[in-house]
Amino acid sequence: MAHKSALRAADTRRNALFVLPMTLFAVVLVALPLIYVLGTSLVQSGQDFSFGATFTLQNYKSLLRTDYLMVFFNSLKLAFLTTLVSFIIGYPFGYCMARAGRRWKALLMMLVIIPFWTSALVRIYGWKILLQGSGPVNGVLKSLGLIEKNIKFLGSYGSVLLAMVYCMISFMILPCHSAVDKMDFTLVEAARDLGSKPWKAFLDVTLPLTMPGILAGCVLVFVPSVGIFYLSDIMGGGLVLVGNLIRDQLLKVRDWNTGSAMSMVLIVLTAGIYLVYRKSGGDDLGVF
Repeated sequence: MAHKSALRAADTRRNALFVLPMTLFAVVLVALPLIYVLGTSLVQSGQDFSFGATFTLQNYKSLLRTDYLMVFFNSLKLAFLTTLVSFIIGYPFGYCMARAGRRWKALLMMLVIIPFWTSALVRIYGWKILLQGSGPVNGVLKSLGLIEKNIKFLGSYGSVLLAMVYCMISFMILPCHSAVDKMDFTLVEAARDLGSKPWKAFLDVTLPLTMPGILAGCVLVFVPSVGIFYLSDIMGGGLVLVGNLIRDQLLKVRDWNTGSAMSMVLIVLTAGIYLVYRKSGGDDLGVF
C-alpha cells in the first residue's frame, strides 16, 4: 500500500509539472489582463484600476445610449447573417467532402486548410483588388457584355458580408464534415428501405445526427464574427461595429473605462453563447 501511495504521489507531482506551464500561461496572459479590464470598467472615468479608485457602474450605464445599442445590434446582425450564409454554403460542402472518395476528400480538405497558411488580411486585400471599380470582376462582366458601367461592389454591406463569410466559412465546413464523416449511414439506408424519400430521410435522420457539428460550426463562426471589425474598414462598408467602437474608445477617445466596459459586455456575450451551446449538449468545439 505504501508503495502504491508513493507511486500515486509521484504521478500527481509529474502531472502537476506538466500542467504548471499552461496554468502560468493562463493566469499571466489571460486571467490577470481580464481582471484588469474588469476593474478598469468598474472605476470612474479617467481613473486607473488601483487602490483608492472609486468604483461605479456608470461606465456600463453609458452603454445604454441609443447609438451604442445600435452598434451592438448591427454587429449581432452581421454575425448572424455570416453564420447563416456560412451554414448554407458550408454544410453541403462539408457533407460532400465527407462522402467523397479518398483522393477527392484529401483535395477538398486541402482547399479548406490552405487559406489558413496565408494571413487573412492579405487574402481580404486580394478580394478588394478583385472587386474594385477597375478590377478583374468588372472587367470580365464588361467583356461578356453583361454590364456597360462598372459596378460599385466595394463600400456596400454585401462586400463586408462576403469578406466575413470568406474568412469564417472554414470554421463551419470542418465541424460539419467531421459530424457527417462520423455518421452511421446505415440508418439512412434503413429509412430509405422503409419508404422514406431522400429529402425526408435527410430531415429525419441525417440532419439530427449531424446537429452537433452544425451547432459547433455556428458557435465557431458567430462568436468571432461579433468582434471582427477590420473587414468593414478594408471593404469600405461604412459599418461601425463593436470592434470599431472599442478601438476608437481606447485609441482615439482615450476613454479606457468605457472601452473596458464594452469589452466586458462582449466577453460576457460570447461566454453566454458558449454556455448555451454546452447546455444544449455541445462538445469542446473540436473539429477533427
